[in-house]
Amino acid sequence: MGLYDFSLYDLIRRNAQCYRNHPAWFEADVGMTVTFGQFKKHVDRLAVGLQQAGIRSGDRIGVVGKNSLAFFRVYGAAAAIGAILLPINWRLSADEVAFNLNDGEPVALFADDEFGAMVAGIRERLHSVKHFFNLNNAGSFDAFDQLMVDTPFAADPVGNDDGLVIIHTAAVAGRPRGALLSHANLLCASLHLNHCFGLSPADVHLNLLPLFHVGGLFMAVTAFYAGALNVNMSKFDADKAVDLIQSKKVSVLFDFSPILGSILDAQEKTGADISSLQSVMGLDAPETIERYQTVTGGCFYNMYGQTETSCLVSMGRYDDRPGSAGRPIPLGLVDLVDEDDNPVPTDQVGEITLKGPMVFKGYWNLDEDNAHTFRNERHHTGDLGRFDEDGFLWYAGRKPEKELIKPGGENVYPAEVEKVILDHPSVEQTMVFGVPDPKWKEGIKAVCVLKAGRTLTEKELIEFVGSRIAGYKKPRYVQFVESLPETSDGIDREAVKSRYGGEQQRTNQ
Repeated sequence: MGLYDFSLYDLIRRNAQCYRNHPAWFEADVGMTVTFGQFKKHVDRLAVGLQQAGIRSGDRIGVVGKNSLAFFRVYGAAAAIGAILLPINWRLSADEVAFNLNDGEPVALFADDEFGAMVAGIRERLHSVKHFFNLNNAGSFDAFDQLMVDTPFAADPVGNDDGLVIIHTAAVAGRPRGALLSHANLLCASLHLNHCFGLSPADVHLNLLPLFHVGGLFMAVTAFYAGALNVNMSKFDADKAVDLIQSKKVSVLFDFSPILGSILDAQEKTGADISSLQSVMGLDAPETIERYQTVTGGCFYNMYGQTETSCLVSMGRYDDRPGSAGRPIPLGLVDLVDEDDNPVPTDQVGEITLKGPMVFKGYWNLDEDNAHTFRNERHHTGDLGRFDEDGFLWYAGRKPEKELIKPGGENVYPAEVEKVILDHPSVEQTMVFGVPDPKWKEGIKAVCVLKAGRTLTEKELIEFVGSRIAGYKKPRYVQFVESLPETSDGIDREAVKSRYGGEQQRTNQ
């Protein structure tokens, strides 16, 4: 560690030198601006406080909170002392939050006021946590400000390859997996995104994706890397977003449907000037993308990636090849392979595999999963794609063992939802799968067979699921049938999709 290493904290130090008095972060909820120089001072003070609390290199620090300056400071201070952040998806149920925290075994946990009661309710189950802090200086936990110590900070040695953050992915067969990402993963992704957008200190990023999400964290750091301003929203509101885009001259954001469509609808009502928004990356419907480009004259960038690839595998301008996921990133070697890991010809579908500095460190404490994922010195994504003659990647779905539903950018594995549905005393069989959805791009559908003599409404089942796991995982569409087609191995999933998939009528709730 040393001469050839560069960490997130090194970036914070560098930007305090280069952009000391330039605004780094605007907290929209309270109208507060912090410069790059001030941000480093805050991070240094917090890092000293964490050290004095006994937190050391390699320790995990949990966070349950909405986007905030305090949350971003915790990222910086953890990086400074070599600790690993464990951000929790606050949309999860209390049981799911407890599982993810216990999986990472943090020694400290930060929570904001909104989630204080939930964390207090599971506190006795969090055996590794020695310190509880409140991000808002209020509530029953220790105040955030008590960690802000004025003693000079002595940075611990931190290497490129050291762990920075554990982000839990969707539950495969009912169990979430913590993806460990390094400092190098984060900084390499930021350089790729800066290369794509051409950001400068004159740019402004609307920070609206949650910081527990790889897209939210990496875009915030990408803007920070460029010396650009992060305009932070703790909660997405389309009308407020339009106001901020107009008043702060926001130039870039990351989009998952229906974010961009909601912004365009709000702009249409008011006639606000959002022409500063020249760069948007993400996943959305062609009609929304084209509408955005018409309204602003800006550019939409398609992409494909996952948490395990530090957000990116490929990216490119929408207009260069509409419908594609762009070309592979500069520092990534993408191979499409068959079941035996042999390359497939151009225009044929194969599994997307990646080699390069964007590949994550592995799943936390899951050696067998890592051996399978990293076989033959490639990261196997479990997703399918094909290359055309010009090298553009076209996404082609998921392998059967990685059947996944993505409502609004979140990942949901059918097996996890099916497990909960089968706990209902009235359900005999079920299959869950993804269907087209006009708002979320992909919706969750459950097809169920009830036990003899039992009754159950669609609304009752949806509420049952929502009471046990995160709300975004509950079915949006429910259909009760007399029986499900089967094979010798169980439910014939392809037959069910063929019979009950496609465009849906929204379930009445």
